Amino acid sequence: MTLIMKFGGSSVADAACMRQAASLVEAALPKAPLVVLSAMGKTTNNLFEAATCAERGDLIAALDILIRIRSHHEGTARELCGGVPELADAFRELELLLRGVALLRELSPRSMDAIASFGERLSTRIFAAFTGSAWLDARTVLRTDARFGEAQPDAQAIRLLAQTHLQPLLGAGRAVVTQGYIGATREGLTTTLGRGGSDYSAALLGAAITATEVQIWTDVEGILSADPRLVPGALPIPELGFAEAAELAAFGAKVLHPATIQPAVDANIPVTVRHTGRPGGRFTTISGEVATGRAVTALASRGPVTILTVSSTRMLAQSGFLARLFEVFGRHGTSVDLVATAEVSVSLTVEADAPIEALARELSAFATVAVSEEREILAVVGERLKRTPGICARIFSALREINVEMISMGANEINLSLVVRRPEADEALRRLHAALIEQPFPDGDAA
Repeated sequence: MTLIMKFGGSSVADAACMRQAASLVEAALPKAPLVVLSAMGKTTNNLFEAATCAERGDLIAALDILIRIRSHHEGTARELCGGVPELADAFRELELLLRGVALLRELSPRSMDAIASFGERLSTRIFAAFTGSAWLDARTVLRTDARFGEAQPDAQAIRLLAQTHLQPLLGAGRAVVTQGYIGATREGLTTTLGRGGSDYSAALLGAAITATEVQIWTDVEGILSADPRLVPGALPIPELGFAEAAELAAFGAKVLHPATIQPAVDANIPVTVRHTGRPGGRFTTISGEVATGRAVTALASRGPVTILTVSSTRMLAQSGFLARLFEVFGRHGTSVDLVATAEVSVSLTVEADAPIEALARELSAFATVAVSEEREILAVVGERLKRTPGICARIFSALREINVEMISMGANEINLSLVVRRPEADEALRRLHAALIEQPFPDGDAA
């Protein structure tokens, strides 16, 4: 049975961080760890910046960024193991790609994925050499479609490829190092799973080989009841249900990529979130069945978002109005987050970068449209949210001076979302945390 150990960018940012991660891998060798790494620190951001510079024809700026990336990686490799020969070939390939983009002044999604993949390819070469582990190119296993930048994995193909390319390398007493975030099409074209996709890779690979656990090593001691940068009183959560974790991730919790959860759910594999620098400290275990009896587990926030309120008397007793409404969003490729309806109006939230003007123009052909920008979603998540009397009283008492512009109870029973003006969001989050989490509910409330 194999353990998945995924280390994020902050956990492999430099030589000191890699040494700490390596010590954790060494301790786990009896469990045959498969180590999934992100790029070092801000490498992926730097690669995107270099590609953008090349696209606009500024090859000098692009190569300057490449020099910085190369210096950091080769310096780390020399400090840890005297150097890694494979890095030179990788940097030559990366330079050729950047020169090609600059020559054509064209950066296709396919080219961007090829360039972005180097962060993980470089970090894993260094870490594998330092630890003496087997190195596996994730692109031989993690099969995806050709939606570059947001590639969708083929779980069945991944399982079959894992049997051929991964399973023979695994065994007690040795580690295998591979990349998160990247995959490849059937034709061998490099793809990426989207930003934050290394967690997703870990869960996909864990499901493919039926791992005993997927460990997400990062720079926090598990999942907290709120963002500690906004809520100083945020509390650690020892256990979390899959559904709760998915809701928190979808509504702004920064620890997990939302898609990480699903492969683990399907395979019934527990996921733990741990602090690389404090391996003996607190951590959160996420599993399928958690019955804590908590009314409210945690809060999350996401913004900015925009509210579109669509009003029309044609909604009264008219079938098909909502279908026509959502067809507009579909044509513009825009996802809707929250929905609240009344007799003659519908309010919806969309991301701030949605094509608001185009949506409003098309919707105005059959309804009146009001647009409210710079809003934020606050999500209250808890296992017994719907079944706990007094929740709403506490919420509105805590927010009595803050105007709540929209309310949506999730389709499941564990999420209540509120929309407020963005300048008031942080204060609203602190008030909700004090009222719902720092102040416990009496036993009678959770009956």
